[in-house]
Amino acid sequence: MDLLFISVLLTALLAGVSAAVTGVPNNVVVPFQQNYHILYGQDHVNVFGENNTVRLSLDQSSGSGFGSYKKFASGLFEMRIKLPPKDTSCIITSFYLTSFGDEFHHDELDFEFYGGNSLPYQLQTNVFANGVGGREQKVALWFDPTADFHDYQILWNQHHVMFSVDGIPIRVFKNNTVLGVDYPWRPMQVEATIWYADWACDVKPDLSKGPYVAEYQSFDIAGCPVDDFNPNGRELCYSPRFWWNTGNRWQLDPHQEQEFQNVRAKHISYDYCRDRARYPVVSPECQPNSSLL
Repeated sequence: MDLLFISVLLTALLAGVSAAVTGVPNNVVVPFQQNYHILYGQDHVNVFGENNTVRLSLDQSSGSGFGSYKKFASGLFEMRIKLPPKDTSCIITSFYLTSFGDEFHHDELDFEFYGGNSLPYQLQTNVFANGVGGREQKVALWFDPTADFHDYQILWNQHHVMFSVDGIPIRVFKNNTVLGVDYPWRPMQVEATIWYADWACDVKPDLSKGPYVAEYQSFDIAGCPVDDFNPNGRELCYSPRFWWNTGNRWQLDPHQEQEFQNVRAKHISYDYCRDRARYPVVSPECQPNSSLL
């Protein structure tokens, strides 16, 4: 085989791998099966369209969920989600990253949706680092999340975690290890689920009125994968060659900061940093000079 041809072929293959790993936008719709598989509730998961939309359902017999094949140590993780339109008290639709496996030291970054109909939907975020959670914040959404799809994003690099809705930052968790605050660094899998939490409400829903259906889109992953057999490989995921690690992603730009402060002023319905009954001593990351409050 001609050496020039081999060189060109290898260059093209490497470019394709680079695009897949770094999530460079290429306007190609990625099918669900490329990056994800069904975790549970096989008969409650429906992949349709051109494998670009997934319906997760919950009824009296089961909930359902899917997860990524790979684990990642940095990246921008996104789902387009349309929530169930019925009264979903006690029924939680979610999108999150989790290291799983070690419940005492695991890391996790959560989007969880509560409410519906009788109670307006609340979007709760939470951050677990080294097994410590209890960092809930809730946002009263400024739109009807059951009427159409909306973008929910988690940007995770070595400087901060940013939760966004339709490109608007709603929460920032900064790397405050210098203050003794654990930061999520363990490789995490991407997951999405719908499940029943009877502890989450006072009035229990009638599950016989189901199924309760959540729809998901956007199955590309702009993340740095980490092999279980090479845990030290996560250090490579902090490289500036990944666009989500570059300097302009280390903090909010002025426009993002303005949007973020607007959300905090008008839409925050609960913040653990302000819950003195639960946390009489303010956590270090809640100080104004650390996290963006």
